[in-house]
Amino acid sequence: QLQASGGGLVQAGGSLRLSCAASRRTFSNNGMGWFRQAPGKERELAAAMSWNGGRTYYTDFAKGRFTISRDSAGNTVSLQMTSLNPEDTAVYYCAVGRRSSLATLAGDYAYWGHGTQVTVSS
Repeated sequence: QLQASGGGLVQAGGSLRLSCAASRRTFSNNGMGWFRQAPGKERELAAAMSWNGGRTYYTDFAKGRFTISRDSAGNTVSLQMTSLNPEDTAVYYCAVGRRSSLATLAGDYAYWGHGTQVTVSS
């Protein structure tokens, strides 16, 4: 039900915009999040937002570089990433929260996209 796209190979210092589109149902009343998982590491939250974008949260590595947003219909959530560095290399996953509020724990998310690979070369 969630399709993530926009990943790819980029040089250090570059930018990427990830998108996650929902199909078959709307998640306009749910909080949304972007997680990432690097090889050999646990999945971690990058950014999250409440259902209407009134609240956002960024993990320290994402602050000032990543921006989470969603379209007015609420079915597409994006993650704009700038000033990328090799440490940002990971599979990025979008997720739909169980509630309308902002959530920071993976367990508070009910639906997950398949992930999109982001590779940053030095």
